[in-house]
Amino acid sequence: MKHHGTVREDWPLRRLTWLPLFIGMLAIVLSAGAAWAEEETSAEESEAEAANEWPKGHYPLPEQGDVIGEDYIVKARDEETLLDIAREHNVGYEEIRRANPDVSVWLPGEGTEVVIPGRFILPPVEREGLVINVAELRLYYYPPTGEGETPRVETYPIGIGREGFDTPLGKTKTTMRLKDPAWYPPRSVREEAAARGETAPAVVPPGPDNPLGRHAILLDIPGYLIHGTNLPDGIGMRASRGCIRMYPEDIESIFERVPVGMQVHLINQPIKAGWDGDTPYVQVYQALEEQEAGMAALMETLAMLERNGDAPATPLNYELLRELLENPSGEVIALTPAPAPEPKPEEEAKEEESLLWEELSV
Repeated sequence: MKHHGTVREDWPLRRLTWLPLFIGMLAIVLSAGAAWAEEETSAEESEAEAANEWPKGHYPLPEQGDVIGEDYIVKARDEETLLDIAREHNVGYEEIRRANPDVSVWLPGEGTEVVIPGRFILPPVEREGLVINVAELRLYYYPPTGEGETPRVETYPIGIGREGFDTPLGKTKTTMRLKDPAWYPPRSVREEAAARGETAPAVVPPGPDNPLGRHAILLDIPGYLIHGTNLPDGIGMRASRGCIRMYPEDIESIFERVPVGMQVHLINQPIKAGWDGDTPYVQVYQALEEQEAGMAALMETLAMLERNGDAPATPLNYELLRELLENPSGEVIALTPAPAPEPKPEEEAKEEESLLWEELSV
């Protein structure tokens, strides 16, 4: 006898027996999925937090391209000077003044918006050791990185030699590190003191009056150092006798990490150009000496923007480039072509054409 369609009496009971097991298995699967999603989210958050934890002036080195950092805006606090803000945000005097020409140096005022110029094009030299661009008043440090570490660059504002005491250029190396150095005033200091009817000390011991600060890195150029300062307001200016000054906290941060024998490349590069993706950029500073923004400067900039033959050609805004060379601002500016003018209405175009024919027929 066939029993198609017949339901056994114990089926509901058997189904209830399997139900808890099925629910348990489903809970395990959902729990594992939630844990995996949470782990993925946690990893993404960790990466984002790591990116935000880079100290000011520290950037991952671009795998391709030349642009690092971003400009941003902060609000001045009560009784805070523009120099206080500059130091807190890793920029120097000239940089903060150029970016905020209408803001008072000594009392910006609580709530005043201050632009922090934190975007840079890397100098057009090998990315190794210390690179000091005197035209930019900035030092770039490419620290050695171990396996698994992200290659990075650190950049710091500096003070350099004033007119008549030019900071030397060329390749050299570090030779010695001195903590709490004594300062022996050079002949020029003694002669200036004598001209004022004063006597310069033979030596200035470590302490608050020492112009070298607490840390000094000697270069393989006799008489020249990278050092701290007891006058930090002069960082970002031409104010030294040729040495490279840094904020006390900045040189302290690199002091133990710069080994003896590290390459130091001193350059005078007022024009920098490079790429960020497929966008060309230029950054122009005031030249230290008289230098016309002529054809040579234009050709030099274009040479920096040359790419290999596989890269697609990108049109450049030559008019903007000429303007930047003639009016250096230190800003990182995209050299993309200006937008095409909007087409004029047909009636307006015909009227202009008619006026043109009238002028030609006169």
